[in-house]
Amino acid sequence: RARLDPAGRRAGRADHGRAHGGRAVTVRTISAAVDLVVESQVPADARALAVLIPGSGPVDRDGDARRLPLGIQRQLAEGLAVHGIGSVRWDKRGVGESGGEFLSTGFHDLVDDALAVVDDVASLGLPIVVIGHSEGSAIAARLLAERPSLVRGAVLLSPYARSGLEVLRWQARALADDLPAVVRAVMRLMRTDLERQTEKNRQRLLATTRDVERIGGVRVNARWFREFMAYDPSVDLAAAPHPVLAVAAAFDLQSPPDDAARIAELRPAPTRAVTLSALSHILRPQAAPTLRSYRSDMRRPIDERIVPLIAEWVSGQLDA
Repeated sequence: RARLDPAGRRAGRADHGRAHGGRAVTVRTISAAVDLVVESQVPADARALAVLIPGSGPVDRDGDARRLPLGIQRQLAEGLAVHGIGSVRWDKRGVGESGGEFLSTGFHDLVDDALAVVDDVASLGLPIVVIGHSEGSAIAARLLAERPSLVRGAVLLSPYARSGLEVLRWQARALADDLPAVVRAVMRLMRTDLERQTEKNRQRLLATTRDVERIGGVRVNARWFREFMAYDPSVDLAAAPHPVLAVAAAFDLQSPPDDAARIAELRPAPTRAVTLSALSHILRPQAAPTLRSYRSDMRRPIDERIVPLIAEWVSGQLDA
């Protein structure tokens, strides 16, 4: 089990707590493979604890990347607290205040970090529900397999039920239609096949052996890509006896929206699959599916349907 490490932190990372609307908010460091800075928000009437796992990329505990501050995990934590559900979230390795280096971190390292957090918060004695978004939904599937007695159930937001390699292939097909018309015209003129070109890049990554490689002159987290492409969460999801809520976004161009229903079909355990209309991968409403409006979309909060849906499902599991 991960232990509190009150002495081994880098300067400026002391534990501290604060009140937020009557809810106890604590920021502290746990010692896992690297020091992870975690933030817990637990209301006095908490009936359960949500372990919030973000999507891919260098994301901090709020769910913010440097150029794309989505705030998904922060908004989930604040919204769930209103419904009596506590939460814990953390800065990824090499991001925010956590130790380690992001580019050399593999997919399974991220799983190990999530396991360390689950082990740590188990001492609170609250039922634990893991809530993963995008890549976080695949990490949640591993947690069900690795900690079957500690985790009560899982909520999968924008999930997928195929290997990461197949997800990337699906993305290439889905995003081709989202390119500006002038770009599509130039690609046709240059006889450039987007799917074929991106497949070449994927095969180059699969052939790498080091943690970090240069692809096209850019340093890339090659080990993460290899491990991400190899892992298929559908295997762990099919075997897990835990209840699952799978929430797809109808306008998702990064995770196949049909995979929520696919998860329900492959699982003998209780599973609810929901597809929310006019919703994008980043959990914001859209008029039409596109990635090109993300920068304006992120200025709005996550869709108002999401937190009540999760809270109702968690409450149902606790009362079952």
